[in-house]
Amino acid sequence: MKRIFIAVKVNPEETFLEMISSFKSVFFNENIKWINPENIHITLAFLGNTEEKLIEDISSMLKKVCGNSGNLELTIRGTGVFRNINDPRILWTNIDHSEYLLKLADKILIGLTNMNIKLEDKAFKPHITVGRIKHLNNKEIFKKLTEQYQNTELQKLHVNEVILYESILLPQGPKYIPIERFRLE
Repeated sequence: MKRIFIAVKVNPEETFLEMISSFKSVFFNENIKWINPENIHITLAFLGNTEEKLIEDISSMLKKVCGNSGNLELTIRGTGVFRNINDPRILWTNIDHSEYLLKLADKILIGLTNMNIKLEDKAFKPHITVGRIKHLNNKEIFKKLTEQYQNTELQKLHVNEVILYESILLPQGPKYIPIERFRLE
């Protein structure tokens, strides 16, 4: 079994890194697990523990889906939280609406469903997780900083591949190892 997911890699650039740094410098004493910048990505599908014999079939499906697509441009903009601002659990950045990205994720979901692979039953919400919040003492300052970046364009992202990753959980944080890359052509 391998713990796997399908994603678009994001190499954060200056404005994006500055936003992360702003949060980290203000909340350095809080119980927040920050995502390592080299692990930043947009998850298209999280499969979790998957039998290795299925990975070849998943790769074949991704080859077909990605081979009939094209490159895309995305805009990473603003910050938000999952759960709610009064009890935040995930700090994330938003991806501006992209029909192309939604269609790509939908094609992948259909491909996985046709293979009888069960996924979480929730709608695809394109985002980038920046930090996982265990506990937060100063929610007012957190709220203000989140609002400060709410509509800030953080980065343009040119996407030309989708990656099938293995996620290995380690005490110092997860390690993401590309299993295979699929060109968007």
